[in-house]
Amino acid sequence: MENRLKILYQLQLIDDELDDLEASRGDLPNMVRELEARIKTFQNAVEEKEQEIIDAKEKQEKNEAEIERFLENQKKYKSQLFSVRNNREYDALNKEIDQAESQIKKLEMEIESIKVNNQKLEREINEVKPELEELLVELKDKEADLKQIVKSTEKEETKKREERAQIEAQVRKQDLSSYLRIRKAKNGKAVATIKRSACSGCHNIVPSQRQLEIRKNNRLFNCEYCGRILVSTEISDEVLKSK
Repeated sequence: MENRLKILYQLQLIDDELDDLEASRGDLPNMVRELEARIKTFQNAVEEKEQEIIDAKEKQEKNEAEIERFLENQKKYKSQLFSVRNNREYDALNKEIDQAESQIKKLEMEIESIKVNNQKLEREINEVKPELEELLVELKDKEADLKQIVKSTEKEETKKREERAQIEAQVRKQDLSSYLRIRKAKNGKAVATIKRSACSGCHNIVPSQRQLEIRKNNRLFNCEYCGRILVSTEISDEVLKSK
């Protein structure tokens, strides 16, 4: 059991060091992620509007083709007016001519509406593009800064991640599951020591009887207040001396 506790404390120490390396990057990773998200939103909006324009132009072309068809029909019907034999045929042809004219006007109105809407969409795209370009430049600068910081700590981080993998391989599956759950819930700190009779994680007093039980190092104890895994001073001191 002592070994289980030592390994868990070692895992916490190496994770603390990796967290410090992550913290050395400041807010840059978050800034990069936020910029990427904003850029993606703008790009999606532009792409949607551009696609809408493309679809509208296809609709316009279809309408123009339909207008040509109706004009041809009109021309044909008008030419037939000179060869009608009675009023019924004359009225039927005039009806076809009027219906074609009505359809032409309807299609022309749709085309005009498409043109107006496309102009509106193009204005909106042109308004967004300068801001999008600024964001892309800002992202490039932030990525360069982040890359430089990552590069400066790359060797150290690689070494520590290798150490962590070796330590994690020794942790029992159920212990690791508990450790990772607590670490996620408690801002990275899953294992705490007892300092001045209090949990080093939440600073609440650990009852004297519980402290005696923890010092036996024969089972896992969790803080009654924050839920962190508690290790005795003897365990923490021994691990620190071996580093």
